[in-house]
Amino acid sequence: MEMSLLLVLAIGFVLGIKHALEPDHIIAVSTIASQSKKIWKSSLAGLFWGIGHTLTLLVFGVILILLKNEIPEAWTMSLEFLVGIMLVYLGITTIFSWKQTKRHDHTGRATYLKSMLVGIVHGLAGSAAMVLLTLSTIDAAWQGAIYIIIFGVGTCIGMLLFTTILSIPFVTSSSSKKVNLLLIRLTGVISTLFGIYYMYNLGINEELFSVWFG
Repeated sequence: MEMSLLLVLAIGFVLGIKHALEPDHIIAVSTIASQSKKIWKSSLAGLFWGIGHTLTLLVFGVILILLKNEIPEAWTMSLEFLVGIMLVYLGITTIFSWKQTKRHDHTGRATYLKSMLVGIVHGLAGSAAMVLLTLSTIDAAWQGAIYIIIFGVGTCIGMLLFTTILSIPFVTSSSSKKVNLLLIRLTGVISTLFGIYYMYNLGINEELFSVWFG
């Protein structure tokens, strides 16, 4: 590979790590990580989020690059709105998750699947921006695919590390049921409020509702 391409891929890796730390990503995964009492399980949840996110970006990104097409802005904003709905859903289910605390050890696979699905939704919402970024730095479709994969690896690593850090308060507080439930519910409230704000900003400030109903 040429040095210029290697440099672009290296930048893509760093941007992938940075991308994992966007507020909506962190809040969504924190609601999932809060349900685990072991750090490594939370870390895996973050990794599965990254895998789902990367798979979506790769599939839709390569298709759009090959077609040399872009997702219409209305569709892009609508997919972003879906993220807001998902954050509210995750928040509400987290707030009431105390009913399932006795069963958390038997829901590992479901947690990882849920985390991957959350990553897929985020990947759908970010596909348009990813394609624009890729087209601005890469010449050929195969290079674009490599770039998205490297970007995805950075995202997986970033989310794995940050989810590990996020899980520490939940794991260390697991011996105190009151404190643990307080942290879990606080995470749920933050996710719910952020999701509502996210949808309000898109619908009102960005005028998505005008596009839908205008």
